[in-house]
Amino acid sequence: MEPKWLEWAKQLQSIAQAGLTYSKDVYDVERFELIRNISVQILEKHTTIDNTTIKELFANETGYATPKVDIRAVVFRNDKILMVRETKDREWSLPGGWGDIGLSPSEVAVKEVKEESGFDVKPIKLLALFDKKCHPHPPSPYHVYKMFIQCEIIGGQPKESIETDAVEFFAGNELPQLSMARNTESQIQLAFKHLYNQQEPVYFD
Repeated sequence: MEPKWLEWAKQLQSIAQAGLTYSKDVYDVERFELIRNISVQILEKHTTIDNTTIKELFANETGYATPKVDIRAVVFRNDKILMVRETKDREWSLPGGWGDIGLSPSEVAVKEVKEESGFDVKPIKLLALFDKKCHPHPPSPYHVYKMFIQCEIIGGQPKESIETDAVEFFAGNELPQLSMARNTESQIQLAFKHLYNQQEPVYFD
């Protein structure tokens, strides 16, 4: 579970964002700006993210605050799972990224696999819908839902991209250094449960 300070910072940001969206009174707007600044200070105190970056993260959010959606594609070949190495931190993750406006979750999964690994895939089934706060990810300023969608390779060849510098398949007991912000070992092991048991239920939260 995420630390209490992070939960409070996100709640304050959510209240501030809604208030700044719907308030008309100049004094109310000033109060909600103050609340947002408090949430920024909390995150700055407890993370390595600088004040300016945190403000930019929050400033680009408008309207009623809702969770972001991160979509990860689970692709197996010969009992091994497809992973890509991120150029930013040189750590490994399942292909994926933020949901895109105009695309369904499965369309995002297909697109991300192609862009990040070079493979063409078709979606098969939803494996899990995680709430990031319930899993051992590093602190994040956003509340995130993570969708894991199993896909099957139908073509293509492994290919690096501007976001990834390596594409490989790994056995469950030989996982590389994971990008913990994107996926955890427990989540990947759950994906392997689906590989070995097709009746494994969809996991949520």
